Amino acid sequence: MIENITPDETLDCIGLSCPMPLLKTKKAIKGMKSGQIIEIISSDPGTKNDLPGFAKKAGHEYLGEKDDEGSTSFYIKVK
Repeated sequence: MIENITPDETLDCIGLSCPMPLLKTKKAIKGMKSGQIIEIISSDPGTKNDLPGFAKKAGHEYLGEKDDEGSTSFYIKVK
C-alpha cells in the first residue's frame, strides 16, 4: 500500500539527528492543507519512534514507513 502513495511534499532529513527531523516535519506540516500527504526521508533511527507518536498526538494519520538502504521514508496524511 505504501508503494502506491504519491506525496504532496517531500522533506529530506537525511543526515539530521533527533530532534531535527521532527521539528522540520512540524514546520512543513503547518504550510500544508488537510488531506495532503508528506513524505519524510530520514537516516536517524530515532525518527521511527518520533514520527508515529507525533502524528497520533497531533491528530494526523500515520500511513506507514518504507525502509531503504541507509534511510527510511515516512508518510503522514495531514488532518
